[in-house]
Amino acid sequence: MQMPQADQQIINRRAEIAAGLRAIVPAECVIDSEASMKAYDSDGLSAYRQMPLVVVLPETTQQVADVMKWCRDAGVKIVPRGAGTSLSGGALPLADGVLIGLGKFNQILDIDYENRAVVTQPGVSNLGITHAVEDKGFYYAPDPSSQIACSIGGNIAENSGGVHCLKYGLTTNNVLGVEIVTIDGEILRLGGKHLDSGHLDILGLMTGSEGLLGIVTEVTVRILKKPATQRAMLVGFESAQEAGQAVSNVIAAGIIPAGMEMMDAPAINAAEDFVNVGYPRDAAALLIVELDGPEAEVDFLCDRVGDIVKSSGASSLRLSNSEEERNQFWAGRKSAFPAVGRISPDYLCMDGTIPRKALPEMLTRMASMSQKYGLRVANVFHAGDGNLHPLILFDANVEGELSRAEEFGNDILRNCVELGGVLTGEHGVGVEKRDLMGEMFTEEDLKQQQRVKCAFDPNHLLNPGKVFPVLHRCAELGRMHVHKGDVPHPDLPRF
Repeated sequence: MQMPQADQQIINRRAEIAAGLRAIVPAECVIDSEASMKAYDSDGLSAYRQMPLVVVLPETTQQVADVMKWCRDAGVKIVPRGAGTSLSGGALPLADGVLIGLGKFNQILDIDYENRAVVTQPGVSNLGITHAVEDKGFYYAPDPSSQIACSIGGNIAENSGGVHCLKYGLTTNNVLGVEIVTIDGEILRLGGKHLDSGHLDILGLMTGSEGLLGIVTEVTVRILKKPATQRAMLVGFESAQEAGQAVSNVIAAGIIPAGMEMMDAPAINAAEDFVNVGYPRDAAALLIVELDGPEAEVDFLCDRVGDIVKSSGASSLRLSNSEEERNQFWAGRKSAFPAVGRISPDYLCMDGTIPRKALPEMLTRMASMSQKYGLRVANVFHAGDGNLHPLILFDANVEGELSRAEEFGNDILRNCVELGGVLTGEHGVGVEKRDLMGEMFTEEDLKQQQRVKCAFDPNHLLNPGKVFPVLHRCAELGRMHVHKGDVPHPDLPRF
């Protein structure tokens, strides 16, 4: 039987691109068989899947530059990929694009304790940086729940945070410099082992740019000295609204804990079943509050926070008395996502941010939305900075549940914006929130953002179809001319 013409064209195009790339990188670094590329058809947002045209795994910065130039000259679209842990579809491949994987960039290049900096390749895991320096009493502060797997390059793409971002900041607050490769194959260095360059903040622009502006091939991060004392508190509440109010009360008192995380009853029980660390099962909400610094300061702040949460309605309070116990307190929170996976066949992990004072109202609204859509939700989030991570539980094998879960998630994000927040905190926009950008930005806002992209990528070859709901030709942004070829079909392939 004769192969359809469209399929034959894809095969021919794949062979042509693979041959071009094998002239640049070792042959084994190009993957073009469908069976082998299956591992790359999705990132952490696994409800959406797409086979790439070709996968290339460069080994050096020069190879990345040569691949970028080749793709530019051939008019081939590019999707960068780190560890594939993105939860917004940021690394979702394109059917007509090359996926550039940075997995071979997995070496730490320099540890400079005098300047408190580490120079690393982007494929090194977040936790790998801390492991490399902890014997000298240092660590890397941003700590996403996926830190054992997520790469530092991916952290830069999404501006990742973690449980300690309240006091120590997001990725953007801890990155000192990057080496990037542009679509033209130019290798640029931004920043270094100093705090500020004194020029335009291009480094800040790159952090959180979701692969739309260039590919990061080297990273310089700052490391911190481990605090002399760290203690964590488990605080239970009879209602999520009381817990949300307690968060606001602690911050209003001028206290900035190292971390302040919140979990509701479904998340508490799932985590306790998973790690068995003594979470209060009868609590409707749980706060994990960590305080660090000199021992006398930590003791004083533990007393102050204890008084504040009790006056806010706390029903239970437990303070860690050893490093082992502190780590146990965090074990449940760090394991919350896989723990919830045991109580539901599938879940969507959302990511939105609201003002802290809006926490009680948002939790009330989510309870109402849960009833409206007929789906359970488990809440796990960075309460200190208002970054919500509702986990919407559903079964993809039940007809209509995935669609309801998606609309539930969209409703949560619309409410975040309505309450004065934003669409994302650390997961990025990707394809997940792309079509909601109009809820937060005006048409002129989005055009202005695209003008920035056009300065780096005038032909829209870098990660097209992500972030922007409509992609305009760079030369005609003022006239709103849509380059339809760069806008993917809204109905992406699914399970």
